Amino acid sequence: MNSGAPSTLRSPVPPADGQLSAAAMSAYSRHQTLLKALEQQKQIAVRDLIALLRASPATVRRDIEQLERLGKLVRTHGGVLHPDYAQGEQPFARKARSAVTAKKAIAAKASEFVSPGAVVFVDSGTTCLEIGRLLLGQDVTLYTNSLALLAEPGQPRAQVNAIGGEARMLSRALVGGLAMHWLRHLHFDVAFIGASGLSAAEGASTTELTEASIKRECAARSRRPVLVADASKWNQPVAVEFAPWAAFRDFITDRRLGAEDLAALRQAKVRVHCVAARRPARA
Repeated sequence: MNSGAPSTLRSPVPPADGQLSAAAMSAYSRHQTLLKALEQQKQIAVRDLIALLRASPATVRRDIEQLERLGKLVRTHGGVLHPDYAQGEQPFARKARSAVTAKKAIAAKASEFVSPGAVVFVDSGTTCLEIGRLLLGQDVTLYTNSLALLAEPGQPRAQVNAIGGEARMLSRALVGGLAMHWLRHLHFDVAFIGASGLSAAEGASTTELTEASIKRECAARSRRPVLVADASKWNQPVAVEFAPWAAFRDFITDRRLGAEDLAALRQAKVRVHCVAARRPARA
C-alpha cells in the first residue's frame, strides 16, 4: 500500500563504513566513470561506453536507464548526451555572431549552385541566412521557413515564399504540421539545409524534432540537396539525427576533412566543397 511518501531514485554510493557488495561497488564505479567521461565529451556512443566500462551491453543499458531516471544524462539513438548539452541550444542572435566569415564564404560557394529561374529552398539556420541574403538579389523563386530571411529589409529581386507553420522563436523557424503540409506539395531544384551538429559516421543532426522533420522533408523534395555547416559542427552531433550523408548530393564547409572522412563521404556519393574563410585584415 502506498504511504504517500514519494520514492527517490539514488545512484549507488559507498556507505560511510566502506562495506558494500562487490556488485554495488561495481555499479557505483561504473556510474562515476560514465558521468566523468560525459562531463568531458558531452556525447558518447553506447559502443564506446561498453569499451570504457568493460561491461556487457545489458549492464550498460541498465546503467544508462538508471542515470537517465536520475536526470544525469539523456538517451539518444545509439548513445547518451550530457543534459546541459542536450538542452543547451543557443539563441539565434548568438549563433548569428559566430563564425561569420566562414558562413559568408560558404554562402558565396552555395550561390554558385543556383541558376536563373531556379526554385530554391533555404533553411532557417544562420549559415542558410547568409545564403538567402545573396539569393534575394537573384532571379529565383525562394521558399523558406526562416523568419530572419523573411524579415530582411529592401525589395528583393527574388520571389520569396514562406512555407507557413508555427513560429519557433528560439531558432526563428517556421515548423509544425502546417509547414509540413505545404512542403508535401512542393519540389525544389536546390535545397540548402543547415545542421546543428555533424557525425562522420551518421550524418546531420539538429536539436529539435519539428525542425528535423522540415529538414528531412526538404532534402527529400530537392533534386540537389546541399548540406551547409561551418567547421565547429564537425564530429559534434546533437540530439536529433535527421539525415544520413546519402540524403545529400553536396556538402559545403570551411573544414578540411581528413582522408578517412573524405572517403566515407565519397562512399555515400557526397561531393565535398571546402571553402577558405578569409580572415579580417589587421589594422
